[in-house]
Amino acid sequence: MQQLDSSDTNAEKLHCSYENTGAVQMRTKNAKSLNDRHNQGRSMIFSDNLKVFAPISRHRRNHSQHNLTVTEIVSPLEQTVIKEGYLLKAKIADGGKKLRKNWTVSWIVLTDQKLEFYKDSKQPAVANLKTGYKPEWVDLHGAHVEWTTEKSSRKNVFQITTTSGNEFLLQLDTDFIILDWFGAIKNAIEKVSKEKSGASRTKEFQIRRSSSSELLSSLGTESKESKAENRRSLIFRLNYSISDITERNQVKSRLKKFISRRPSLKSLQEKGLIKDQVFGSCLKNLCEHDGSMVPPFVKLCVKAVEKRGLDVDGIYRVSGNLATIQKLRFVVNQEEKLNLDDSQWEDIHVVTGALKMFFRELPEPLFPYCFFEQFVKAIKIQDRNDRVKTIKSLVDKLPRPNYDTMKILFGHLKQVAANERLNRMSPQSLGIVFGPTLLRPEKEIGAMEVHMVYQNQIVELMLREYTMIFSSEED
Repeated sequence: MQQLDSSDTNAEKLHCSYENTGAVQMRTKNAKSLNDRHNQGRSMIFSDNLKVFAPISRHRRNHSQHNLTVTEIVSPLEQTVIKEGYLLKAKIADGGKKLRKNWTVSWIVLTDQKLEFYKDSKQPAVANLKTGYKPEWVDLHGAHVEWTTEKSSRKNVFQITTTSGNEFLLQLDTDFIILDWFGAIKNAIEKVSKEKSGASRTKEFQIRRSSSSELLSSLGTESKESKAENRRSLIFRLNYSISDITERNQVKSRLKKFISRRPSLKSLQEKGLIKDQVFGSCLKNLCEHDGSMVPPFVKLCVKAVEKRGLDVDGIYRVSGNLATIQKLRFVVNQEEKLNLDDSQWEDIHVVTGALKMFFRELPEPLFPYCFFEQFVKAIKIQDRNDRVKTIKSLVDKLPRPNYDTMKILFGHLKQVAANERLNRMSPQSLGIVFGPTLLRPEKEIGAMEVHMVYQNQIVELMLREYTMIFSSEED
């Protein structure tokens, strides 16, 4: 009896210890014999290989509560934190709607899927404890990151644009830290895009394979049917699909013949059916077409800005209305008579935006590609006099259209900088705006962010030493 009592006691202890794990205990009432009671005590001892299952509710409403797996209950999927730290953040667009720029210091956490924004470094830990708390975040899938100099007068600013139309600016004065952030975010975006595209291709392949299997199974089922009407229906569908494929092939062959016989762009231009456009055309061709070393559109914009824009705050830094700029571009490309004093071009920021767009869309920038490395090497010279002389010798070697256009543009920007007291545009500010637009490498390289600093410095130096650089021996 003592052994039986001790067996019952142990069984009850085991019952208590496994009760928290959700194991279901069964106990037989009114044991008829000691042997039955003894067997009952031994049956309650668990083996090492026993799998513990959650209690199954008999109520129909609660069935959905037990469909979760153990992984979903115990350890939810956690994302890998790649980088975190303090940066200046400004949200400038929400769903495509422009917002007022407001810089705030944020604790930013970069994971392999998204970018999260917190008020301080302690908030992520608090957020994990609060159920339902969702911080502001950016989905990296399909996002785009790029350096920008037009959205802010601050240095080291880059912009993140999401597929939903949200735009964020991130900034920090420390060069190597902000460069590291830019590279980490760019790599994360590329990685998540590759993973998403791979998953979609796998899903598409599975859908195709399943649909093919269903078609084969249906064909097999129909072939077994003995009814004549079903066999006729199957033959009709097969004939219809064959005729459909034949028709598609005929359309493809006709399109190929049409494309191969169409006249070339050059022949259409020679016949005068297609005219060269101003935006996106080579600088040399534009000058030859107009019989001048400087495109007339550049002269018109410079004249308009000097007439009514030298005292405007943030001239060339503030962006004009993009729709109006595109309208101005269309008018210029159609070779219509352009009058920038017209009321529709009243906003001077539209004129400056169109001028920047003209230089940005040149097939080869104002500083030709073959001169890029030479100018970057020249700006690194320690002695200022040698630096200016080297840059002057490079400018003198430029093609004539590039030299003349550059001389007029930089002379105009020098006048803008002379009115810094009114427009708050110093040579440094103009260098930030025009550096990446006028000077860039032919192919993107790893040190592109570092080169951006040199691009700005080159434009700034040429503005400060304009007289020395653009002076000729005849002068």
